[in-house]
Amino acid sequence: MNSYKVVIIGSGFGGQCAALRLLEQGISDFRILERRSFMGGTWCQNSYPGAAVDVQSPLYSISSEPYAWSQMFAEQAELQRYTNEVIDKHGLRERTTVTANVRQVRWNDASKRWIVETDGAGDFEAQILINASGPLSTPVIPNFPGRDTFQGTSFHTNAWDHSYDYRGKRVAIIGSGASAAQVIPAIASEVGALHVFQRSPHWVLPRPDRKFSPFQRKLLSVKWLHKLLRLAIYWGLETRVIGFKYSKTMLNLVAQRAALKHIAKQVPDPVLRQKLTPDFTIGCKRIILSSTLYPALSRPNVSLHDRTDGIAEINERGIVTASGAQLDLDLIVYSTGYDATDGVISYPVIGKNGVTLAKVWEEYPRAYLGTAIPGFPNLFVVTGPNTGIGHTSAIFVIESQMNYIIDSLKRLQSSGKQSIEVSREAEDDYTRMVHSEMEKTVWKAGGCKSWYQSKSGHVIAMFPGFSFTYRRLASRFKPQHHVFA
Repeated sequence: MNSYKVVIIGSGFGGQCAALRLLEQGISDFRILERRSFMGGTWCQNSYPGAAVDVQSPLYSISSEPYAWSQMFAEQAELQRYTNEVIDKHGLRERTTVTANVRQVRWNDASKRWIVETDGAGDFEAQILINASGPLSTPVIPNFPGRDTFQGTSFHTNAWDHSYDYRGKRVAIIGSGASAAQVIPAIASEVGALHVFQRSPHWVLPRPDRKFSPFQRKLLSVKWLHKLLRLAIYWGLETRVIGFKYSKTMLNLVAQRAALKHIAKQVPDPVLRQKLTPDFTIGCKRIILSSTLYPALSRPNVSLHDRTDGIAEINERGIVTASGAQLDLDLIVYSTGYDATDGVISYPVIGKNGVTLAKVWEEYPRAYLGTAIPGFPNLFVVTGPNTGIGHTSAIFVIESQMNYIIDSLKRLQSSGKQSIEVSREAEDDYTRMVHSEMEKTVWKAGGCKSWYQSKSGHVIAMFPGFSFTYRRLASRFKPQHHVFA
């Protein structure tokens, strides 16, 4: 069995941030496990046409790894290059085992170590286990009647088949969220016919993108200038929380009014405009940034099917709509999201006394700082329950979690003990606070049902407040909230 001080599951930004902080602390006895045959996570896996980040790249990057971005909102290929540069710069490839799909992890009460069982790479043992598999890593395809009978080509946006030539073909995209909003404009002008199936519309705002000149890219390479730009972007985005949580008036007067103006300007057809106008408060679901989606949906070769004319069934030839129309298709693209709430961790986790995480999370996923769970010593979850952020960079929150994780490891080492575990009382108090604060937010009270919510109705994906509030909480380690053994 391969034995390490720390095992990190996942090689995306969460895993990279964990590895960099461990190296910074002089901890080199760790191994990264990656279930795919390549490293890099989201931005190496999601290569569908039009894929790009929706947070300004100077902020959506690791704080210690500035980069001379070519544009404000980087596209997938550039994000992949950046990811691989970070991996290679710090020698993380040599510290990673790929095609190591985790089958199960279990805590050994006697040895106080985690046993990680994988398919394809054997078993691993570690004192510390960091799950950085990410909430957007397990794609979901609804079980539409007849789905498996379709004789054409089909795939999820998460696994785009680049060998398939969609030009001139009859294509359906099922879903209308963030991924679909990028795919649709990227392929609409090249396909023969495009059918978009929308369960409910999203609010859309213009995308304030811009290309950086060679001179501006040189300036981005200057660390203090890069940091200054990050700060300016950060504080500009942080003001959005005022609307998301504290002022519905601000949402209506500023954001929703801008979104209505945007759709009025870009969608001249009143029938289509009505289909695309949400009936919930802006921000309740993820806001889409796009200046090209509405023009693409207005093209003559594009048809929008809303919930009144949704999918009745899928057959060998294509899709039968609720109105009984047969749509013959060559390609079905599932842009149907991920199991990002109830499926935060996709593999079985067995903690102390044989208790499973599935049992503990039977009602809904919960964790202290979204990171530590009672009964699961030495386990830390990156981007766990209620660590999502709807207004700024997810990497900012990941780096905040790393502050807590590193503090925990330091305290564990100085204690002379073998394990650290958050107390049940501390986790209860934290979770109670999070969901009490959540009642004030648009994600809970905005009049929609979104992937932010678990099956229980609790909003699990989001942190209910400013990101600097989360960082402050994660940076103040409280020994009284933990048990050492």
